Amino acid sequence: MAEKKRSWLDGPAIPSSADGAHRPSAWPGEKLGLPESGPGALASVMRRSVGVLIDWVICWGTAIIIDQYSDFFTGAATLTWLCFFVLGTLSVAFLARTPGQALLGIGVGRIDEQTQVGLWRAAVRTALTLLIFPAAMVDEDGRGIHDRVTQTAVIFG
Repeated sequence: MAEKKRSWLDGPAIPSSADGAHRPSAWPGEKLGLPESGPGALASVMRRSVGVLIDWVICWGTAIIIDQYSDFFTGAATLTWLCFFVLGTLSVAFLARTPGQALLGIGVGRIDEQTQVGLWRAAVRTALTLLIFPAAMVDEDGRGIHDRVTQTAVIFG
């Protein structure tokens, strides 16, 4: 059947929810090839946020202790950021999860291949997390800009 010729008076063509590749996912991670639930499924934004909060409290406590015994750093605030960067980078690069993520049963995995996240991806991901905005801006799967840039996802397992 021939498609009806449209005019500018018809207004914009709004795609249907059943239109091919642009249809919404049935569950977060479906378009990434991830399962709906269980090991390998995407973690919720709330669970990821709680994991970051746990890691931040760990780093804040560590920074306060170090600041009490050292005048090298400019204060606990700067040291907290530095501690968070080191903790996030090393733990994700070598253990695939931060301590906060480990407590919640989640971790970071690559979506482009089945290998470790690696040091440079972990460093970029952690640096973008520290900027808050890239981690807060999420797509339909709940992945932040920091995960999209580094081709990673926070998953159960």
